[in-house]
Amino acid sequence: MAKVKTSFFCQNCGAQTPKWTGQCATCSEWNTIVEEVIQKEEKRNWKQATAKTQKSKPLRIEEIQLNPEERIKTNNNELDTVLGGGLVKGSVTLLGGEPGIGKSTLLLQIALAIPQKVLYVSGEESQSQIKMRAERIDASSSNCLILTETNTQQIFKNIEKVQPEFLVIDSIQTLHTNSIEASPGSISQIRETTAELIKFAKETETPVLLIGHINKEGHIAGPKILEHMVDVVLQFEGDRNHAYRILRAQKNRFGSTSELGIYEMLSDGLREVSNPSEILISKKDADLSGTAIASTLEGVRPLMIEIQALVSTAVYGTPQRSTTGYNLKRLHMILAVLEKRAGFKLGAKDVFLNITGGIQVDDPAIDLAVVASILSSNQDIAISPHVCFAAEVGLAGEIRPVSKIDQRILEAEKLGYKKLVTSKYNKITSKKHTIELILVGKVEEAFATLFA
Repeated sequence: MAKVKTSFFCQNCGAQTPKWTGQCATCSEWNTIVEEVIQKEEKRNWKQATAKTQKSKPLRIEEIQLNPEERIKTNNNELDTVLGGGLVKGSVTLLGGEPGIGKSTLLLQIALAIPQKVLYVSGEESQSQIKMRAERIDASSSNCLILTETNTQQIFKNIEKVQPEFLVIDSIQTLHTNSIEASPGSISQIRETTAELIKFAKETETPVLLIGHINKEGHIAGPKILEHMVDVVLQFEGDRNHAYRILRAQKNRFGSTSELGIYEMLSDGLREVSNPSEILISKKDADLSGTAIASTLEGVRPLMIEIQALVSTAVYGTPQRSTTGYNLKRLHMILAVLEKRAGFKLGAKDVFLNITGGIQVDDPAIDLAVVASILSSNQDIAISPHVCFAAEVGLAGEIRPVSKIDQRILEAEKLGYKKLVTSKYNKITSKKHTIELILVGKVEEAFATLFA
C-alpha cells in the first residue's frame, strides 16, 4: 500500500515545497501555497524494467513509418483553420479564456454542429442551463448528449455506455478523481484528471476538448505542466466591451501556431468572420483627420486595421502619451524619430493613439500608418480613405521593407483601396497590380506625398 502524506503546492505555478511559506520561491507570488493530500508512488529504478513490460524499442529514423493523421472536421471553418484542418483523432485540445468570453458557447456550437456522436460533460452548469443556451443559439442535434458530472470514474462509465466519437469537458478545473485525496481544482487533481483523459484519448483515438480557466495574470489556471501534457493549446481572447473574439493557437503539435480565427459575439451565438476588416474599420460619412488604414498580418492572415491619433497642445506641464492596442514604447520611439529626423515639434503636445476594435497589434508594418495618423492629426488634414500603409519606420527615419508584401497588396486590392504607401526597398514579386503603389524611402517623402 502506497504511503499517503501531505505536501504543499503553489496554486499559481504548481511548484511543490516541503512546508508552508508565505511567498512561492519559484514564481514569487504571495499566499498561493496550499496543503494537499498526495499519494506517493513506489519508485523503481529504470534498470528494473523487465522484458515483459518493455514494449517499445529504439528505431533508426529511416525505419519509422509515417501514419497519416486522420482529422475530424468541426464544421467551423475558423476553428478548423486554427487547428490546421480539423481535430486529429486521439488529440487533446485545451481551450483557455477569460470568464464570459464565450468558451462554453463556442464548444457547444461545435458539439451541436459536428455530425459525429458527441458527449458534452459539464461540471459547471446543469442540463437545463445548457438546454437554454442551445435554444438561444438556435441549434439542436440528436448526436449530442449532455452529462453533468465531475467525477472522472462516473464519466468513464457513461463513456463506456455511450461510446462517443468526440468528448467535451467543461471545465477541467471542476473534475476530480477518486485516486487522489485532494479538492477539485487543486494542482494534484488537475494533473491526475488530465492524465486520465489523455490516456483515454490515446487508447480510443477519441478527440477530447477541454475548457480551462485562467488566473488573474491571464495564464491557464493550474500547473504549468498542464499545457505541456495536452497536444493543442488554444487561447480565446477579446475585449468584453467589443463584439469580436480572436482564437489563437499557442501550441499545436499537428499544425502551425500562426493561424488566427475571428468571431463576432451576437445574441444568438458566435458568428464566424471571414472578412475581419469589416469589424476593424469603422464606417464614417466624412473624412476625419488623424485616421489611417494599415495592412497588417495576424499569423498568415492579412488584415486591414484603422489607426486613430489625436495630437493636441499639452494643457499641463508634462505631455501625455497614451495608446490602446499599440506598444507605448514604440510610440515614444516614433515620436522621437519625427522630432529628430523630420523636424516636427511634438515634444510639447499630447499624443493619444488607438487601434479601433480593441485589437492588439505587434506588427512593425503598421509604423508608417501610425506616423501618417499622427501627422494628419497634427496638421489637421484628412488622409484619403482610399489610401493604406504597410511599412516599418527605422530610427534614422528610413522607411523599411516588411515581410509578405504581396499578400498585403492583394488584401488591399480585394477591399477596394486605390493606393498603398510602402517602402521602395520592398521586393515585390508580382507586377500585375491594379492598386497604385507609392514607394517612399524616408518619412519626409511620405509626408510630402500625403500632404503636398
